[in-house]
Amino acid sequence: MNSLRRILHVEDVPSIQVITRIALEKLGGFEVRTCSSAQQALDEAADFAPDLILLDVMLPQMDGVELLHALDERLDLTQVPVVFLTGQTQLDNLEQLQEQGLRAVIKKPFDPLQLARQLRDIWDAAHG
Repeated sequence: MNSLRRILHVEDVPSIQVITRIALEKLGGFEVRTCSSAQQALDEAADFAPDLILLDVMLPQMDGVELLHALDERLDLTQVPVVFLTGQTQLDNLEQLQEQGLRAVIKKPFDPLQLARQLRDIWDAAHG
């Protein structure tokens, strides 16, 4: 089984980008590619070849749900788990989103000290 090493993080808020990058690179030891828009994520996802995608739901131009649908056409999301990192309390069509590759939802505000462990647990559950 491959290990979790490369995380594609899609977030448009610079302060959350920084906190997440520190939590995942410095504390978790992951390689992180941060994209500030859905289009940037679509442009870079295949070349970066992420092991996991950490995705904000509230993005400009294309929201996280729409991005999940678009990524599903470009990547094998049965092998690349998608995790929403969101402040939204309610997601519509959660069952349908799970069929397309959504593995978990982590609520904002999140604990940066626990984020790497949470993602490893999600990875292990998806690949165990």
